[in-house]
Amino acid sequence: MSALLEIKGLTKAYPGVVANDDVSFAIQPGEVHALLGENGAGKSTLVKMIYGLVRPDAGTMTLNGAPYAPSEPRAARAAGVAMVFQHFSLFEALSVAENIALGMENPPKPRDLAQRIHDVSRAYGLPLDPARLVGDLSAGERQRVEIIRCLLQDPKLLIMDEPTSVLTPQEVEILFHTLRKLSSEGTAILYISHKLEEIRTLCDAATILRLGKVVGECTPREVSAAQMAEMMVGKSLSQPARETAEPGKVLLTVAGLSLEPTSPFGTPLRHVGLEVRAGEVLGIGGVAGNGQDELLAALSGERRSAPGAIEFKGAPIGDTDPEARRKLGLLCAPEERLGHAAAPDMSLTENAVLTARTRKALDRNGFVGWAKARGFAEDIIAQFDVRTPGPDVAARALSGGNLQKYVIGREILQDPDVLVVNQPTWGVDASAAAAIRQALLDLAQGGAAVIVISQDLDELLEISDRFCALNEGRLSAPRPARDLSMEEIGLMLGGAHDMHEVEAAP
Repeated sequence: MSALLEIKGLTKAYPGVVANDDVSFAIQPGEVHALLGENGAGKSTLVKMIYGLVRPDAGTMTLNGAPYAPSEPRAARAAGVAMVFQHFSLFEALSVAENIALGMENPPKPRDLAQRIHDVSRAYGLPLDPARLVGDLSAGERQRVEIIRCLLQDPKLLIMDEPTSVLTPQEVEILFHTLRKLSSEGTAILYISHKLEEIRTLCDAATILRLGKVVGECTPREVSAAQMAEMMVGKSLSQPARETAEPGKVLLTVAGLSLEPTSPFGTPLRHVGLEVRAGEVLGIGGVAGNGQDELLAALSGERRSAPGAIEFKGAPIGDTDPEARRKLGLLCAPEERLGHAAAPDMSLTENAVLTARTRKALDRNGFVGWAKARGFAEDIIAQFDVRTPGPDVAARALSGGNLQKYVIGREILQDPDVLVVNQPTWGVDASAAAAIRQALLDLAQGGAAVIVISQDLDELLEISDRFCALNEGRLSAPRPARDLSMEEIGLMLGGAHDMHEVEAAP
């Protein structure tokens, strides 16, 4: 069988870095082909060249036996190449059909388009109501909109970037069923994910990149996830571990926390209650858009609440600001690392000052001690293996994984009593994720309380002592993480918070 897409010697360089260096591989019709590599390996640049967002400096591509060199995404789509990005490009105030029409060159009449959306979504097991507002959809339903928009183009190659990062286990199964159906009909799928067990379950072949070069190929079903991870990073990875110990005293208590959202499509918090003890990791799982950002904002002090709704070491702090909470020892790291956790155009040193000014005594009488601040930034870089030329580099110049390590390291090295992190390993490679998880476990081992809010269920089960599910702004009662199955977790994420509901569910 001749290849659907054949890539030969693709090379792309930017000032100071070669993103792709003589990359060659092929994708067969109907094949689910994984593209693996750690952060900075060159995956994003490669798929951007395939999709027409970036032009290669050298090398050639062949699609269906004909030369292929798209000058823009429109040309790629016309040739039969579609892409579902990790971050959705949807307008919340528009309907499903209106969003899909915006992505089409010549959309049909609204009534005809609605019928096509209905027919295609039903045929592929992704039911959608064309008239619903996108702002009212769950994260899983929003992904369906992106996929249906691609399927209406009748693609021969579908590129998917981290497609399961916002899905429950049940939604993952639905997606995999859809992708297998597409594969059986001859559509090839180029699949990017850091979830290696998913790769083993779904993919027929894999190409591994490291530092812009192809370093290996494999059949995922025939190798272990650990072997693929080692091929990606070039070394063995150790599993995060810590000694088990009884948790200490309660450090943070939340009771009856209710907050209205600040935006029309936000999620209200409804009577949220939790407590976390010294030496404990409390995992909070939930599909995106169920109140994670709102909960972190309430805990950090970005959103004020009733004085008694949040207590830190027995004292009410609901009406205090973020700086006051940091001074007490309650630190938070939000999901959005570039723009929320870090100022993009400020240097790493300046970003260190933003949150560590008080706890690390980086200023005196209103003046920043830049030498001390730079030394703190250098400590973060060294202890958390942040790949950067130095502390004077702007935050936006770092790869996602390296900036994430910097942000988490900045908070951990301030020795918090309680650390709340949202999506600590979002979009980072296996090596960086393992390092971050180990750092969180070490922090708990040292006596801090850690709350990890994450959509990565494997991550939560790996490091959490207890697990809660957040659904539509409501938090389930905690359960010991070691006792939970993926089926139970999936039901909890879907709203079955009462244990009788979970046990009675089919």
